Amino acid sequence: MKVIQTAQDLAVNGAAPAFDEPLHVGRPNMGDRAAFMQYANDIFDRRWLSNNGPLVQQFEREIEAHLGVKHCVAMCNGTIALEIAIRALGMDGEVIVPSYTFVATAHALQWQSVTPVFADIDPVTHQLSPDAVRSMITPRTSGIIGVHLWGRAAPVRELQNIADEHGLKLMFDAAHAFSCMHQGRMIGNFGACEVLSFHATKFFNTFEGGAVVTNDDELAQTMRLMRNFGFAGFDRVIHPGTNGKMVEINAAMGLVNLKSLDDVIAANRRNYDTYREALRSVPGLRLLSMDTGERHNYQYVVVEVGPDCAATRDQLIEALQADNVMARRYFWPGCHNMEPYRSLFPHAGLVLPHTGVVAARVIVLPTGQTMDAEMIRTVVQIMRICIAAAA
Repeated sequence: MKVIQTAQDLAVNGAAPAFDEPLHVGRPNMGDRAAFMQYANDIFDRRWLSNNGPLVQQFEREIEAHLGVKHCVAMCNGTIALEIAIRALGMDGEVIVPSYTFVATAHALQWQSVTPVFADIDPVTHQLSPDAVRSMITPRTSGIIGVHLWGRAAPVRELQNIADEHGLKLMFDAAHAFSCMHQGRMIGNFGACEVLSFHATKFFNTFEGGAVVTNDDELAQTMRLMRNFGFAGFDRVIHPGTNGKMVEINAAMGLVNLKSLDDVIAANRRNYDTYREALRSVPGLRLLSMDTGERHNYQYVVVEVGPDCAATRDQLIEALQADNVMARRYFWPGCHNMEPYRSLFPHAGLVLPHTGVVAARVIVLPTGQTMDAEMIRTVVQIMRICIAAAA
């Protein structure tokens, strides 16, 4: 790892990269390999690869216990989990969502001919704004999907009050918020249900996977039918469905990674604290704060480039990536500026001013078990030198 002292040391100016290998925002965290291989050997011995095998059932029970929820319905990925939850809740017509989220939140609606209606966010928290949600309700609105962005809870109480007042369904995309708490309660217990993602880039992964968690017995039963073509027995189909099942090898990875969950969170917390200290002296950058009084996964290190910063967000991204720091512009440019929504709703940006500002400011930096304090200080030093050169 190279020492960065002046602008001439930056790879963007022709020097060798600071890091020999790319540092990715979502490099997978891995649990005990030997334990995983034992699970894999057991799968081979049983020859039970899919169709609600014993490891999937065990995985569901352990997620239920961890979150304190009645039901975990494991799925093949988070997007299918979103689609099944939306359909199981009977959402149709229009559903209000933030534009400042991963595009799967909107696609899961559009894919099923439900119109995503984009509402603005709070510019400080980046969460869906309850006032903006109220302003977007029409006679066609059937529901709201809140997003727990960066692992911090959406305004659950306010959104629930709006849903109750207008007779709307409320669910949450909790892809960022596994193992996080809100006001002493584990995320997973809010709304009608909450959707989790266990994709490889998440701090907790099952290679690929997802789940819906809920305390509603009937909803859980419906989703279990829907993820398996509606089968209730070998040859009895009682509900429309698709193939959303998690397979045994994914559950094995999840069970192994659950055992190291606290270690991964501790590493993320150390990284977050190191970034916080290193960024204190960098002008124009603001690290998004986390409530240290609540359980948090510290999965994302989110930095806002302020209007007083001498370098632009994209100049910093260019400098970082040249030095093999694969920082990302989440969630640029906002779902409303992606297809098909840009063509369907060309003027959506007029009611999303805060979304546009935040999307143009945010940088997400690498973290996880493969990062250490020296690497983090080098990442911050690249940004510091870039800003100084721009000034």
